[in-house]
Amino acid sequence: MARILIVGGHGKVALLLARVLADRGDEVTAIIRDPDQSDDVRAAGAEPVVFDIEHQDRAAFARVIAGHDAVVWSAGAGGGSAQRTHAVDFEAAVRSMDAAGDAGVSRYVMVSYFNSSPQHGIPADDPFHAYAEAKAAADEYLRATTLDWTVLGPSRLTLGEGTGRIDAEAAASAEVSRANVALVVAQALREPATIHRTIRFNDGDTPVAEALAG
Repeated sequence: MARILIVGGHGKVALLLARVLADRGDEVTAIIRDPDQSDDVRAAGAEPVVFDIEHQDRAAFARVIAGHDAVVWSAGAGGGSAQRTHAVDFEAAVRSMDAAGDAGVSRYVMVSYFNSSPQHGIPADDPFHAYAEAKAAADEYLRATTLDWTVLGPSRLTLGEGTGRIDAEAAASAEVSRANVALVVAQALREPATIHRTIRFNDGDTPVAEALAG
C-alpha cells in the first residue's frame, strides 16, 4: 500500500485515478478547493483535504504533503485570466515541488499535456498561450529538481472507455481517454522505469504496463 496525494482532486482524471488507486489498496488523499466537492472525492475512494493551492505558502503545502509516498499534480486554473493561470499552473505547481522536497517526499508525477514544451509554438495572442507557457515552465522546473519525477503528456482528452492500452511512441498528438490517463498515472507510480522520463501518449494498442516499462 502506498499513500498518494492528488493535487486537483476533483478533476475528471483525478477522480478516476482515485478510484483506480483505492481499488488496488492505496491510501489516497485529494486536495480540493471547494468543500462542496468532498462527497464526490469520498465516493471515488479518497480522503478530501480542503486547501487553497493558489494562496497557501510552501510551508503549508509541505505540511499537507508530509507523510505521503508520492504527489500527483493534476490541478489547473481551467482557463480564465493569464495571471491566474500563471499563479496556479506555474507558481503553485513549483511550490508543490519545493514543498515535496521539504517534506521528504521524492516521488512526483506531473500530469501535463502532449505538446508541452518551451517551443510550444502557441502565438501570444492565442488564449491558450498563457497555459502553454505556464505548463512548459513548470515541467522544466520539475525536470531540474532532485525529485524522482515523471512528466506525463496525454493528448486530447476524451470521455472514452479505459481500454488499458496506449501508444507511448506517438510522434504527434491524437486523443486519449481520461480513463486511460488515470491508468497511466497509476502505473507510473508503481513503475521505477518511468522516473526521470517524459512520456507522451495517445490511445493505442500496447498495454499500459508494457508501454511504461521502458
